[in-house]
Amino acid sequence: MSDLTLRTIGEADLPALLALYAQPSFNRGRVVTLDAARAIFARFAAYPDYAVYFAEEDGETVGSFALMIIDNIAHWGMPTAMIENVVVREGRQGEGMGRAMMNAACALAQAKGAYKVALSSNLANERGHAFYEGLGFEKHGYSFRLELSSPSPLVGEGGE
Repeated sequence: MSDLTLRTIGEADLPALLALYAQPSFNRGRVVTLDAARAIFARFAAYPDYAVYFAEEDGETVGSFALMIIDNIAHWGMPTAMIENVVVREGRQGEGMGRAMMNAACALAQAKGAYKVALSSNLANERGHAFYEGLGFEKHGYSFRLELSSPSPLVGEGGE
């Protein structure tokens, strides 16, 4: 592996990002349309510290991740970092790209004063779990979610 470089993506990079996300190994290959991606990307500008990064080697995009630094009043005002959507191009997995991207994401978070880096992973993603644990990540607590695609049991009739 030669030198891996990182850069934040721009709107022109969305087709390449969607191609990475369309890989069967990532989110079962489900992606939004390019128009929807453009609308979402435009909203990113309102986020105080959120970026999607491309990892490139010799001019080829080999992976991507998103990093959000979340301001925090607790923990002495130190921010939290969240890493999302880590993906390596199929055919390039197992070459150290993911490790290099995660190291870079953690270095970016540390440079911004984050006291921790968090990420979540699907319960069925055992290969990913082994990867993250191999980087020193530890299982911590529980992650809970409530699917909001159907009416929430927490919201009563009329939105009350």
